[in-house]
Amino acid sequence: MASPQTLSEAERRVVAIWAADCAERVLALFEAEAPADGRPRDAIARARAFARGERSAAEEIRRRFVAGRAAREVNSPAAVAAARSATQAASVAHMGAHALGAAAYAAKAAGLAAPDRPQTVDDEVHWQLEHMTAEARSALRRLPPLGGNSAGPLGSGLLASGILASIIRAIQADLARPDQSASSS
Repeated sequence: MASPQTLSEAERRVVAIWAADCAERVLALFEAEAPADGRPRDAIARARAFARGERSAAEEIRRRFVAGRAAREVNSPAAVAAARSATQAASVAHMGAHALGAAAYAAKAAGLAAPDRPQTVDDEVHWQLEHMTAEARSALRRLPPLGGNSAGPLGSGLLASGILASIIRAIQADLARPDQSASSS
């Protein structure tokens, strides 16, 4: 039996676009420290290719951790979080809940890059919600609440604590509000 965090392949293709958009917004934080390392950029491109139907879930499942290894090659916490956001975006092909991980790591990266501006994380989450299509919103609503199912990234792992958990809870709270629709759809 599949985890409720998986989502259908069609839904994963829809949320992969949003996850890639979230990760791409902070990619420059990684590239500023490691301009020659294309792994996070490639992960985002692969997430987009998966969304367009150009790559299979099986292909992406095998390659999803490549950008994560790039996180070990940089020092700044913002660059690490940006690489992890790209990894999460690439992992959407495997499990739809990784889209929330991509968004959370992107917002965390933005916040770490602007420590003198505490509103940055909230601003990034606001941007993410504003740029979520109605289709992505509908798919992400099907995910269990953070901590509500242990069979996936929304279980008790890294996404379930600290700022990542706060970000995901904020996104899921917005998704739970009735009659919400993305402004860009």
